[in-house]
Amino acid sequence: MQKVLILLDDISLWKPYYPSESVISASDYLRKESFEDPKLVINLCSEITYNSEGYYCSLLATARGHRVIPNAEVLNKLESDTGIRMDSSLHKICHSWIEKNSITSELWYLDVFFGSCVEQGLERIARFIFDNYPYPILRVTLNNKARNQIESIKPLKFSELTEEQQTHFAEALDRFNRKVWRNPRLKKTPRYDLAIFHNPNEPFPPSNRKALAKFVDLSKKMNINAELITEDDLLRLMEFDALFIRQTTALNHITYQVALKAKQADMVVIDDPLSIIRCTNKVYLNELLVREGIPAPKSRLIFKSNPYSFVQVADSLGAPFILKIPDGSFSNGVKKVENEAEYSQTLNDFFGRSAIVLAQEYLPTDFDWRIGVLNGEPLYACKYFMAKGHWQIYYHQNSGKSRSGMAEAVPMYKVPKAILKNAIKATSLIGKGLYGVDLKMIGEKGVVIEINDNPSIDYGVEDAILGDELYYRIINDFVRKLENKHH
Repeated sequence: MQKVLILLDDISLWKPYYPSESVISASDYLRKESFEDPKLVINLCSEITYNSEGYYCSLLATARGHRVIPNAEVLNKLESDTGIRMDSSLHKICHSWIEKNSITSELWYLDVFFGSCVEQGLERIARFIFDNYPYPILRVTLNNKARNQIESIKPLKFSELTEEQQTHFAEALDRFNRKVWRNPRLKKTPRYDLAIFHNPNEPFPPSNRKALAKFVDLSKKMNINAELITEDDLLRLMEFDALFIRQTTALNHITYQVALKAKQADMVVIDDPLSIIRCTNKVYLNELLVREGIPAPKSRLIFKSNPYSFVQVADSLGAPFILKIPDGSFSNGVKKVENEAEYSQTLNDFFGRSAIVLAQEYLPTDFDWRIGVLNGEPLYACKYFMAKGHWQIYYHQNSGKSRSGMAEAVPMYKVPKAILKNAIKATSLIGKGLYGVDLKMIGEKGVVIEINDNPSIDYGVEDAILGDELYYRIINDFVRKLENKHH
């Protein structure tokens, strides 16, 4: 299968660049002549206004199931001049760059090639522009004095690039789609390309290095090209058919942004953006579980505008009780409070990060159950033991050091029925992805503590029972969803 098609009004315009079989004319593409279905279409037509050949190339690419840059939606945005606003951090970058380079003119220009630019220090601006307007070549006009510095965003015509701009374009295209230009041909064309998004510097990643290596290696055996990517590789995202996020997720975070971007590009995504929204907020989850009658800890919402007293909360939940920031993870933003002083201090801290704090009853156990659920079916079961001398699995010390308790994989037949039943029922409220449900066995009840959209899969822990089979099942879920999408 051919990876990429580059569309031009006239293929003679490609003369300054290396010859490539990937380059075809717009008219040939519209007639669907002489090419196999590509993974990605790059539309470089000069005329892209409504009802032009260039416009129809992008429109029909979507109809044909081809991922295309730009798509018709982006072309419409450019034509209508919808505009976007930068946040304060990007404004600061612009002002700093202006001062450093002694820019005195009111208007200045930034040329963006596949999300990159020549100007050192403005890379984040270029990325921001491309994320909002995925278009091969753009000229951004910026105004030093306006509140919104972005004056306009216009396409640059490929046919009118200067020699210097041609060089920048070629370099940017090379970076954007390295696989086309640099990678040797594989002896066997993979069925699909899977991006595994991770952060190699994360202190508590959802998968350790050996687990990530397993995903890559076993994907290869299934004729799937899996590649580890980081935030630095996001310009290449559209090269892939599917995205597997192996970095701790959060809203207002790069993980959610990349999930959303992949979903909008019609990729198969785990974790999908909706699952991230539903799972990362403990307030939302608590309301959902209560509404559906799934056992959960007794809870109370505490509002910054009108907080309850310690006595009021203790009367309804007992003391001690737990305070949680809605979007905390790995035991961060979770505090057990036993008295008025601890309560006031914790609220003061947490209200600096969230307008709502969740209070829950304290349910002490030696371990939590973790049930991994994939597409509505149990995948693995583990006991996560509390850190030694602590009431949580993760113990974050004031010194900055952290430690965690032991974990033990358990065969599915040894898991209490109430635990399995409620884990599966809870994930049915979230979606059809991969989830990790934390539960406590309280008497005869399997009490759901939380649902993780990005559950731990570590080599030697969660895979201790199934071994390679665990990885195969997850990879096969991607394949199944991709095949369903294409048929």
